[in-house]
Amino acid sequence: MGFIPFRRKQDDEICDLQKKLERIRAGDTKVRNQLLQEYIPFIAKSASQATGRYIRRGEDDEFSVALSAFNEAIDHFDLKRGTSFLSFADTVIKRRLIDFYRSKSAKDRDVPFTEFEVEDDEDNIINYVEVQKSMEAHAVKLEEEQRREEIERYMELLSAFNITLEELVELSPKHVDARQNAMEVARIIAEREELRTYLYEKKSLPLKQLMQYVSVSRKTIERQRKYIIAITLILTNDLNMLQEYIL
Repeated sequence: MGFIPFRRKQDDEICDLQKKLERIRAGDTKVRNQLLQEYIPFIAKSASQATGRYIRRGEDDEFSVALSAFNEAIDHFDLKRGTSFLSFADTVIKRRLIDFYRSKSAKDRDVPFTEFEVEDDEDNIINYVEVQKSMEAHAVKLEEEQRREEIERYMELLSAFNITLEELVELSPKHVDARQNAMEVARIIAEREELRTYLYEKKSLPLKQLMQYVSVSRKTIERQRKYIIAITLILTNDLNMLQEYIL
């Protein structure tokens, strides 16, 4: 029973964060600044985990990128979705760091050949070609890590509905029209709170309510049930990379 107060504290913190986000969306810049200040440790930790090294505020460009990404997450988080804001913010931070490394890598390609090697303040030779390759490799590594985390998260979500990734390969509609229809049904569920709530609470499609919004037959929806659920899970969670494959 000792864990209950801790759980209650977590719930209170989530509720408090939600209220702050709502106030920020209403235009309260003071609360926005307070939230950014309050979550500096989280931002630094997220950036450090993504880059694999300790990121220092005021010294590393990555911190500024992460701070900007956190602020971006505040503006784009779906308050009605019911997912974790911090999980979403962590994802946005990683994506922006990937963009940052790719951008720096692209700029390094424009360095004149004669400037590929320079000396720093301690007379150490810095080879920009090696720096560029390192940045490119790091961006790829970050992206691969995020993709792996998303797939693991997706597998957990699917398991709650007794669906496996292996099944999806077999269940995916073979015809383009059928696949597009299934995706459209998934989008309708994702866009309507009452349908999303039913799906997550009952672990099944809200067939009766759904028929009000779709043109495909109930029989077709039942046949594609698992595929529709799988797509809906991607659309209603912070799975940005997976969303790129289906949108």
